[in-house]
Amino acid sequence: MAPSILELAKELTLALVQTGNVSFEDMQETLQKTYTTLTALKVQEEPGATAPGLAAKTTAVDWRKSIRKQAITCLECGQVFKQLSRRHLSMHGLDSISYRTRYGIPRTQPLSARSITERRRQVAQETRPWEKAPHVLQAREHNGHTSPEPDGETVSETAEEIVVSTPVQPKRQRTTTPKKKASRNTSVQL
Repeated sequence: MAPSILELAKELTLALVQTGNVSFEDMQETLQKTYTTLTALKVQEEPGATAPGLAAKTTAVDWRKSIRKQAITCLECGQVFKQLSRRHLSMHGLDSISYRTRYGIPRTQPLSARSITERRRQVAQETRPWEKAPHVLQAREHNGHTSPEPDGETVSETAEEIVVSTPVQPKRQRTTTPKKKASRNTSVQL
């Protein structure tokens, strides 16, 4: 005898919990989503079958619940990731902009787990790449500011050497050939 849809959903959810892809807090929500998805798939396979839980799927999806501390759930397929990559979204025929538009996710919301987003923010604050950009260093030097870091001085000195070592070429005047001058004079006289 074939297992029921509820039994299949329960087995799939337990497998996700055992592999660590779903936390215990999210187990009930995952079970409901799995059951709804399996019911919808059964309806697609058998045109005569009705879907009792299909009305629940048509309601608006809250994207905030899909982004958790250690994982993000793809709202298209229900798979769990640390971040939604361009490659995965392209499997659904989407890019990050269309995915955000479809589910009402703000443009500033990262498509990654909260822990990943926080770690990237910390790394950016530690490395401060905006201060190490060559144009920022040149602007500071030009304005008479000195860098608080001792390494910043050596970087700015090398940036100055690069600027000094490249001479500026003067603009050249365009010259015309005698044929062009003659053709201009004849066209003007007509």
